[in-house]
Amino acid sequence: MILLMCLPVLIFAQEDDPSVEDDWGIYEMDLYTRGDKTFIISAGTIFPAVFVNNGSVINHNFVPPVGGIGSLAYNYYLNSNIFIGGEFSFLFNQTLGNNIAYFIPLGARAGYQFNVWRLEFPLTFTLGVIWHRYLNLSYFGMYIKGGGAAFFRFSSYWSFGLTTNWCWFPEWTADTQKNVDGNIVELTLSARYHF
Repeated sequence: MILLMCLPVLIFAQEDDPSVEDDWGIYEMDLYTRGDKTFIISAGTIFPAVFVNNGSVINHNFVPPVGGIGSLAYNYYLNSNIFIGGEFSFLFNQTLGNNIAYFIPLGARAGYQFNVWRLEFPLTFTLGVIWHRYLNLSYFGMYIKGGGAAFFRFSSYWSFGLTTNWCWFPEWTADTQKNVDGNIVELTLSARYHF
C-alpha cells in the first residue's frame, strides 16, 4: 500500500536531463526495404513515333495516330531504391484501312527509384519478347523499353501516378529490305499496390 501511494510522487519527481537529445526529429525511415513488393495496373494511350526501314523514316499508317494500352507489372525491391520484376501488356492501334494491329509484350524489368517525401520517381528498363499481329500476318521477336514515372503515395498500400515509356519494337526478317524498327511512346495512368 505504501508503495502504491508513493508511486505517483516518484514518477512526477523525475527531472528532464537537458544533456539528452531526442533523435526522432533526424531519423528518416526508408520507404522501401528488401523484400517489399508492388503490383502496378496501368491503362492509357500509345503514340506511334518513328518507324525506320533501312535507315529511312517510313509512314507508319496508323490513323488516328493514337492507340490503347493496358498493362500489369510486378516489382520486387532489393533495397530502398533498386527493384527487379516483370510485366505483361496489351497494345492496339488502328490503321488507315480500319484494321487493328495488336502487340502483346512480356518482359523482365529492372529499375531505380528516387523518393522525395510522398513522391516516388521510378526509372525502369525492360527487355523481353513481343508478339505482333495484323490481319493474317504475325511476328514474334524482342523489344526494349525505357521510361519513368511520377507517383504520389496516397496511403501505405496505394500510390497513383503518370507513367511514360519509349518502346523499340524491331521486326527483323531474312529479307533485310523488309526490316522495320518501330518506336512507340506510351502514356498511362497507373495505380500501384504496395505489399
